[in-house]
Amino acid sequence: MNDYQLLIDGAQVPGEGGHFEVINPASGQPFAHCPAASVAQLEQAVEAAQQAFAQWGRTSCKERCERLTRIADDIEQEAEALAKLIVLEQGKPLTLAFSEVMGGAAWTRYAANQELPVELVEDTPTQRIELHRKPLGVVASITPWNWPFMIAVWHIMPALRAGNCVISKPSSLTPLSTIRLVEIIARHVPNGVINIVTGERGFGSAIASHPGIHKIVFTGSTAVGQQVMHAAAGNLKRLTLELGGNDAAIVLPDTPVEAVAEDIFQAAFLNMGQTCAALKRLYVHESQYQAFAEALVAIAQRQVVGDGLEEKVTFGPVQNLDQLELVTELVDCARAQGAHVLCGGARLDRPGFFYPPTIVTGVRDGQRLVDEEQFGPVLPLIAYREVEDVLRHTNASEMGLGGSVWGADQAQAQALASRLESGVAWVNCHAQIQPNTPFGGCKMSGFGVEFGLEGLLEYTAQQLLFVRKPAVQS
Repeated sequence: MNDYQLLIDGAQVPGEGGHFEVINPASGQPFAHCPAASVAQLEQAVEAAQQAFAQWGRTSCKERCERLTRIADDIEQEAEALAKLIVLEQGKPLTLAFSEVMGGAAWTRYAANQELPVELVEDTPTQRIELHRKPLGVVASITPWNWPFMIAVWHIMPALRAGNCVISKPSSLTPLSTIRLVEIIARHVPNGVINIVTGERGFGSAIASHPGIHKIVFTGSTAVGQQVMHAAAGNLKRLTLELGGNDAAIVLPDTPVEAVAEDIFQAAFLNMGQTCAALKRLYVHESQYQAFAEALVAIAQRQVVGDGLEEKVTFGPVQNLDQLELVTELVDCARAQGAHVLCGGARLDRPGFFYPPTIVTGVRDGQRLVDEEQFGPVLPLIAYREVEDVLRHTNASEMGLGGSVWGADQAQAQALASRLESGVAWVNCHAQIQPNTPFGGCKMSGFGVEFGLEGLLEYTAQQLLFVRKPAVQS
């Protein structure tokens, strides 16, 4: 069984808290040991980051960009091994894991080429005013289990590009690919600039409350995000919180079923539905309700469910037992309330945490499967009659990460999408993100943004430079 180590101040060290097992969701059995850091080791990591920041924060943008480019090169060179490791700890099919790694490399290259602008506010004969951006200091990254490699890249690379030092804390369910990522980064930056501490549930609270950490970027559930926000108040840490989502999609009447069904299915079941911005509830006009249900069932039944390392598998397991049990509970609850489970709807009788793609009809707002985020391989279809009525139901959710509108009339779909209460609104697509476009939620889905210039600026503090010019002698 492979063993992994922490990385603190450039040195690989065992966890003083012992180790914990990492489970392969395709078998339900442990396949690796991960070190459990102590609070004392967290203190060491923060101290190392603080000391490294004294120099790293003053490096030139050119130097940081060159280092990030070399990191991207190494990610690409080790992509195959990284992808296989992601499959073992997370469960997704190998092709998707490989895309995750290569996407991480591309995002790193984008960060390497970003500019931190100096804004000229005013320049007159008597004064010059400039707005500068400076790094914050020590940034902590707390990442989830659904896209362990990619989300770590999203957190860490802009932090480094802006001149910060980083403490990485991955999910205890999927820590290994992030450990390997940090090891790659450490080859190209001074000791202490990047550190990783791993531990099981509860360790993140020590990070959130630490007075030596200046910012936390957290991706995860709303409940845990609230705990992070509360713990971070002690030193008024900067926060970027990308929290839960219960993204809705509205399909307008006369939308061509066959033209969009595949895209809708992929948006809903991306990563087995375990994506924050995945399509979680589908509102379809009653005139096309049956047609869409049949089309989605046909696509679901074509999926090959199995171990992500097996050839031709297109659909992997749920990542962990707790999530599997939640998905099962929500579907069983809907079934007991009269819903129709058209395909799937039960855990597979085999080792591992397998639950097939499941389409459910005959549900409505007010039922748990619609109102709660299932974060798994289940899509509820809700019939509607009036557009204004479905918009009201869509916006009634306390979540506000993303949403989409689908329709043949682009102008009509765009007009309705602009009325969605969500951080991102898509038209005839869903869950499309790019490194150059800011992404973030509203309401209980969090605040702050990632990606683009706006995302990079979240890792900086502004400083206004106000220069009074000497009087001109006549």
